[in-house]
Amino acid sequence: MTRLSVNINKIATLRNTRQGNTPNVKLAAINCEEFGAEGITVHPRPDERHIRYSDVRELRPIITTEFNIEGYPSRSFLDLVLEVKPDQVTLVPDAHDAITSNAGWDTIANKDILTKVVAELQKAGIRVSLFVGAEEKMVEGAAIIGADRIELYTEPYASAFPFNPDQAIEPFIKAAIVAADLQLGVNAGHDLNLENLKFFKQSIPNLLEVSIGHALICDALYIGLEMTILKYKECLR
Repeated sequence: MTRLSVNINKIATLRNTRQGNTPNVKLAAINCEEFGAEGITVHPRPDERHIRYSDVRELRPIITTEFNIEGYPSRSFLDLVLEVKPDQVTLVPDAHDAITSNAGWDTIANKDILTKVVAELQKAGIRVSLFVGAEEKMVEGAAIIGADRIELYTEPYASAFPFNPDQAIEPFIKAAIVAADLQLGVNAGHDLNLENLKFFKQSIPNLLEVSIGHALICDALYIGLEMTILKYKECLR
């Protein structure tokens, strides 16, 4: 069964609009796990506009499932994850001022720097995933770099899904097959939701994990966090 990792960045975004600690990010993580999430994802950015570095440190002792930290491999980010030692680090190519992730790595152009970073994290016992698009050559590049997994950037799939699901999923199936041949684990994330997740799960071979934040937290505003997590898990069965 594919694991559901809940990205709690949006909880922190709401908290940061006011002084104080409401909603409580740590309590949100605890509740997500109690309601069935198999992982918690955070993506601290340099401006700390949502998850703060202090949140990451405070979350580490209380997470009992899998802790996945996403981010651009700046020195400050690497120092943080080497201190905290999550189960998984997902490296993304975001600019410091990016609103959200909007592209995967060019694993060919960035081979040298990513190879060094991946090796540094793996030496500390951390599993490393690279955020990539569905281009087969980028998946192959992730294997050459030495990553343990890839996370498929699924925004193009989500955008095309309402019009032609079969066409939307095709490049992602091919990418997942290439990854399997190269012994890379496959994760996925970005704009997956209750409408498009089940088809994605049914179509992608050996899908290990999905990381979902924005859509899941939005759904929780209407039907509650517990029911939302249950519905997303149903899509993954």
